[in-house]
Amino acid sequence: MYILLSVLAVFLILSASEIGWRKRWFSNDSEIGRKFVHITVGSFVAFWPFFLSWNEIRLLSVAFLIVVAVSARFKLFRAIHSVQRPTFGEICFAMVVGALTFITRSKGIYAAALLQMSVADGLAAVIGTRLGRKNTYQVFGHAKSVVGTLTFFVTATLILSGYSLLSVKGLAVSGVVLGALGGAIVENVAVLGLDNLIVPLFIGLLLTSA
Repeated sequence: MYILLSVLAVFLILSASEIGWRKRWFSNDSEIGRKFVHITVGSFVAFWPFFLSWNEIRLLSVAFLIVVAVSARFKLFRAIHSVQRPTFGEICFAMVVGALTFITRSKGIYAAALLQMSVADGLAAVIGTRLGRKNTYQVFGHAKSVVGTLTFFVTATLILSGYSLLSVKGLAVSGVVLGALGGAIVENVAVLGLDNLIVPLFIGLLLTSA
């Protein structure tokens, strides 16, 4: 039952984003439309361990990969495939949902790691796109912005702080700052959407070893 409800919830979010893309609710900004899905679906998935088993999450991760491949081939959800630059973001998103279950059995660590990818990275892209046009820089030929990177760092700090306050084995203040800084650096250098995979794994391994 919970698996079916989870699939239904994701489908509804994807459908809403597709309707928004077609009706131009996102002001023709494909990045905003993609990040709407990125943030909402990622935030929902982050809390799957609280009502799904690890094996069920792995199964859904494989299902995600299939849906992403089919959608990209047949343009079923154009809102998430409308970006013009080359990216493996959607594939990495689907992969990390299952990959994280092999490095941690902590529900809190899983949530914190995925929230880094969904919320911190998502807000960095949205705010960077809107406010970072005059403070851009290049990383491996890809445009980044100071505003976007700062947004990631601040959001990552808040997520890690929240995890540390609620967890028995939380990070010290220095660990929170260094973790957020490390996440921001990884997000910068992992181009082509690879940050969707590498950032959550980095945070997951950091918190697991704490």
